[in-house]
Amino acid sequence: MKRKLSARVGDFMAGQGFYIVLFLCVAAIGISGYFLLSSLGNGETAQVDQPTELVVTPTPQETQTAETQPPAESAAAPAGEPTEAPSPSVPASTAPTPSPEASPAAAPTAFTWPVKGSVVKDFSLEVLAYDVTMGDWRVHSGIDITAAAGTTVIAIAEGTVSQVYDDALMGTTVVVDHGGGLTSSYQNLAGEPPVSVGDLVERGTVIGSVGKTAMAESGMESHLHLEMAQNGVSVDPVNYLPE
Repeated sequence: MKRKLSARVGDFMAGQGFYIVLFLCVAAIGISGYFLLSSLGNGETAQVDQPTELVVTPTPQETQTAETQPPAESAAAPAGEPTEAPSPSVPASTAPTPSPEASPAAAPTAFTWPVKGSVVKDFSLEVLAYDVTMGDWRVHSGIDITAAAGTTVIAIAEGTVSQVYDDALMGTTVVVDHGGGLTSSYQNLAGEPPVSVGDLVERGTVIGSVGKTAMAESGMESHLHLEMAQNGVSVDPVNYLPE
């Protein structure tokens, strides 16, 4: 009986003994690991997963650059708040100071008739006058002085020739600026007057001759059409010419 029991135990150990021994070894390893972890948790901290801090010592050149770099500007203004742009410096003005304009010369006080003749048509701005050439009634902004074609025309006073041109209705025209806003216009002149713009004339200076160039007054007898204006407003020449 004892022999059979021993044989069975021997057979069991022969078949299953390897696994039992393996189990006991794994159990022993597990128990040893448990005690090892317990001892580490009580006071022995592992020196792993601790990042090593890198200390960088600045070079002398970097230190000098940091010391000489200007301080950073103040923080930007909050969003939505307008920032005031710096006012640009205004350089001192170097433009020359304009000199005061010279006052215009006073109008002359002595006048003469441009031609010798009779006034055949008066100055009229308020009352309409009949125009035999145009066949209608209209204003007349000057005076017509009878004179034969070719008669010399002289300046009524001193001044400067300001215009020389051909008018479509009143023919060859010379305008003299006498100063003080006073001008005189000589129309129905012959072509090619002997004066030019900018010429200085005296009272009695020849500025042209009577012609037949005024188409608007061609139905009249030969004459000189004389106009005068004060600051651009037509005035009666008879009020300036001597009696």
